[in-house]
Amino acid sequence: PVDCFYEGENMLVINPDECIDCGVCEPECPINAIVADTEENIEEKEKWLLLNKKFSAIWPNISKKKDPMKDHEKFKNMKDKFKFFSEKPGS
Repeated sequence: PVDCFYEGENMLVINPDECIDCGVCEPECPINAIVADTEENIEEKEKWLLLNKKFSAIWPNISKKKDPMKDHEKFKNMKDKFKFFSEKPGS
């Protein structure tokens, strides 16, 4: 399942077509950013689905587990993490 992750400069995305919906990644996310796609807010769900689909097509794939991104703890309880989003690919 880890093969469905793609790395941006400061965010990971999941390719929704490659994800097998096993849920293993949800508790592993150090900042609680991964949630099931059963989100009730349709507009919010669609926004994240499209973002994940778009950037998983252009960012590099991650095939091995990595350490969390630098300073990840400061984002753990932040409400609007998206304001820090960068479209740049990861390394």
